[in-house]
Amino acid sequence: MPADIPGVHHVTAIGSDPARNAAFYTETLGLRLVKRSVNQDDVSVYHLFYGDHSGSPGTSMTFFPYPDAAPGRPGTGQATAVAFLIPASAVDYWLDRLADAGVDVDAPRERFGDTVVPFRDPDGLPLELVARADAPAGDPPAGPVPADHAIRGFHGVTLSLVDTDRTATLLESMGFDETASAGDRRRFEAEGDLGYAVDLRELPDGPQGRPGAGTVHHVAFQVTREDHAEWRDVLIDHGLRPTEVIDRKWFESVYTRTTGGVLFEYATKEPGYTADEDLESLGERLVLPEWLEDRRDEIEVELPPLDLPAAGE
Repeated sequence: MPADIPGVHHVTAIGSDPARNAAFYTETLGLRLVKRSVNQDDVSVYHLFYGDHSGSPGTSMTFFPYPDAAPGRPGTGQATAVAFLIPASAVDYWLDRLADAGVDVDAPRERFGDTVVPFRDPDGLPLELVARADAPAGDPPAGPVPADHAIRGFHGVTLSLVDTDRTATLLESMGFDETASAGDRRRFEAEGDLGYAVDLRELPDGPQGRPGAGTVHHVAFQVTREDHAEWRDVLIDHGLRPTEVIDRKWFESVYTRTTGGVLFEYATKEPGYTADEDLESLGERLVLPEWLEDRRDEIEVELPPLDLPAAGE
């Protein structure tokens, strides 16, 4: 068997206006824009990557921002919430910060012993802050949020499903153990310190998710290059149809649609976002994988303007 998965590698969602998206995730949430590129399957659209100082696995929230995207509807067959990890002492700071920024935010609630602050990004994507005393120090970027209060990375994701059993079995084979349940929610946890929690909500009568702005496109889990072939075998054993390994320049990936409808990716830590940029200049310019570089002029003319401060300013 391949090694257990430590947690989420990245989460990719669909947005609309790219400049508004970047402003929210860098200026309001204090993440760093660590990569400006394009959707390799649709080069007319940006692929924007946010994270900690280096975009470490477990911290990287990424977006395909389609300027004319219609709103989607979070629902069954999707990841319906993305949770970020903050220190337990930072709750009041974030409540004030989100309120001052006019963010659509709900009152804090308790879930499995943790304080959770649900809110939504400008496209309505459901997000959460999960406050824990054991939040790692991490490597917060320089920016508008003080390091003591900064987002550390992912706590995890919530998947909404008509039936949770087969996805639960898949998660268990990935090294996630069921640790708690309440109502329609089952908590599964891995051994990593970021992105280690996956909640399954069983909603047999819930509305079906509709892709569009404000919805998650896929959830990626962290694996090693050496284990990719074995993970494909595991997925096939679960009756799934994984892709071959795909080179995404900054990681290598295998994708599969789960029985519950959620798109999973299995992505490697290496080579990382510094494969084609220096650490201190991440996110400052449009970068393309070498197989798209000869189309740069064509690609750049089709992209909307994205005038933002250099990363880290």
